[in-house]
Amino acid sequence: MAVRSAEVFSTGCSVSLSWLIRRGEQDDEDWSALHSMFFQFGPGPLRGQTRTTGLMFGIELPDGSKASSGLHSPYGFRGNEKEPEPPTIVLNNGGGGGGEDELTGTGNLWIWPLPPAGELRLLAQWLDFGLPETSVVLDGTKLREAATNVQMNWPEKGSA
Repeated sequence: MAVRSAEVFSTGCSVSLSWLIRRGEQDDEDWSALHSMFFQFGPGPLRGQTRTTGLMFGIELPDGSKASSGLHSPYGFRGNEKEPEPPTIVLNNGGGGGGEDELTGTGNLWIWPLPPAGELRLLAQWLDFGLPETSVVLDGTKLREAATNVQMNWPEKGSA
């Protein structure tokens, strides 16, 4: 799992991620089951398989507030018509591929609102593929500083 970049907007930020899973000692049947699970949409298990977790992400902000993407397979997206309680984190815009010996994926985490200054902890977990909860610290102060250079291309809704 790797953080590739962060894009800052006036309302939040998008963190670009990539991941690689290499085949271990799995026989062809077990690898095929993992391959299918990797590309399955939605949180449920495939027929005849037990799912430990989906790919999950979380954030912890400097003030101690937390958010989680919940249980998602890769590339899952949950839309909501009403504005959610901040903070929120959503995995979207993913893709992936794979073959006989490895699986690769990419996705973007949308974090809303723009995180405050201080340490922002980004967490990932995917027990089905041997990834225990792990984290990396991003610098919320640098994200905030980058946001000062954001140029608005159109006015906010309701402004003249």
